[in-house]
Amino acid sequence: MLHYALVFFIVAIVAAVFGFTGIAAGAAEIAKILFFIFLVLFVVSLVAGLIRRTP
Repeated sequence: MLHYALVFFIVAIVAAVFGFTGIAAGAAEIAKILFFIFLVLFVVSLVAGLIRRTP
């Protein structure tokens, strides 16, 4: 998922360089959403791993 967020971020940068502001804004928004979803899933899995390790 982090890979897709990075891909959309690069698409947003390329679109912004060429002047496609609508596409750049859309791709940047998708990248931001995917990044935050990745962060939430990472924290949940980290907490679940810590809870499971304690005897």
